[in-house]
Amino acid sequence: MTASQNSRSAFYLALALALAPVASHAASDPKAPATDTAKPEQDAAQPDLKPLPTTTPMPSEMKHLPAPTDVIDQQRFGGSKSQDGQPDTDRFGGPKTDPAYGAFQRGLYKTAYNLALPRAEAGDAAAQTLIAEILSRGLGVARNDKEAAKWYGRAAEQGVPEAQFQYALILLDGQLAPKDRKAAYALMQSAAEAGNQLAQFNFAQMQIELNPGDKGLEKAAVYYERAAQSGLADAQYAMSQLYANGVGGKTKDDVEARRWLVLSARQGFDTAELDLGTWLVQGRGGAKDEKAGFAWMMQAATGGNVAAQNRLAKLYMNGLGTDPDLISAAAWYIVARRAGLKDPAMDSFFDGLDDDQLKQALQRANRLR
Repeated sequence: MTASQNSRSAFYLALALALAPVASHAASDPKAPATDTAKPEQDAAQPDLKPLPTTTPMPSEMKHLPAPTDVIDQQRFGGSKSQDGQPDTDRFGGPKTDPAYGAFQRGLYKTAYNLALPRAEAGDAAAQTLIAEILSRGLGVARNDKEAAKWYGRAAEQGVPEAQFQYALILLDGQLAPKDRKAAYALMQSAAEAGNQLAQFNFAQMQIELNPGDKGLEKAAVYYERAAQSGLADAQYAMSQLYANGVGGKTKDDVEARRWLVLSARQGFDTAELDLGTWLVQGRGGAKDEKAGFAWMMQAATGGNVAAQNRLAKLYMNGLGTDPDLISAAAWYIVARRAGLKDPAMDSFFDGLDDDQLKQALQRANRLR
């Protein structure tokens, strides 16, 4: 490699970065576990995720688990869906034949609000939860988070699990009501014991925060498993990490870990897609399948996972699960670099490309963004 070639490569990489804004990490959930978007990777076949930010030190071998402070609240301002794809009003605690819920399911939110409000004011806990949901999302009425918090609080006092979960988040945040971690803990536990899967996951997070080390992980594992069995992708990924590392009272079992990874990845959880792709390429926890590993890595990369974009570049570079393609390898690395990831090994690869390859890679990267 001559000095002039190095100079040209550096120019093209700088040009590639300048032509696009910094990309964001499009995870399956805003609170989902972070990936190594700012840490160089050493080997495409080895997971290398950075430790997650947390106020409580976690065992180094558990760095893939969600940080204790990463709560999941995707049910808030949206809610789960029933099997027919409609809003699941069972979580409000009222009868399915209720006219207010019927209007809500049909998208007649203003009607639902008008029907539910008198009953909410009269103390009906299910109606209070429905009113809170409508107000928190601004459905048919002006969004009013403060008023929604009030109704969630009233319904929580009456034991509605959905309201307990939501109000626990509000108490943890401290913006819409005075911060109260003790009360939030009690409400989250109550909702978790009642079967709310998001409360189960978040209560597991609280166990890790309050009980550092394996003791906390053992307590958390009980609730991670409940949420995972009910289908929560975040919890399924957490279970994969417990088994992969043999912690939290679980015996190290790569086969079981891979089973949980598959379940989580099938729901579009990008970190699980990333890990599953890597495990398939490695043959970890089951049969080696480089083509399937490549496909999962591609799915995570196209979904915006920056670590997956870099690893996909390495799969293209080495011809693992696909035909070798230096242009695609360089293009995906450009995409990852635009998002802030730096990898010395890939920088060296990039420096070895000629002018024509660099131009093609830049053009391809611009189509990928």
